[in-house]
Amino acid sequence: QVQLVESGGGLVQAGGSLRLSCVVSGRTFSTYAVNWFRQAPGKEREFVATISRNGISTNYADFAQGRFTISRDNGKNTAYLQMNNLKPEDTAVYYCHQWQSWGQGTQVTVSS
Repeated sequence: QVQLVESGGGLVQAGGSLRLSCVVSGRTFSTYAVNWFRQAPGKEREFVATISRNGISTNYADFAQGRFTISRDNGKNTAYLQMNNLKPEDTAVYYCHQWQSWGQGTQVTVSS
């Protein structure tokens, strides 16, 4: 059974940083790209960032460009999302996604 487990969320002041982690089990992690999405209260889930199987290629939503960095360690079956200069509008539940599988999400709250 495939499982994705996110961690690293929390409460941070505006301008602060958080690093989210996503540990994947039950499949060969390096076979698929990894994506991060987020969903704020009352809003639809939106794309944040993606990283290719080998970690060479990345792509970001406009709001994430220059502030967020996606990475992965295939030896640890783990993907990361480093978030810097956080803003109150980044408040959301952040989800890890890989080929038809989703994590349970981790809450990020940014106070002004």
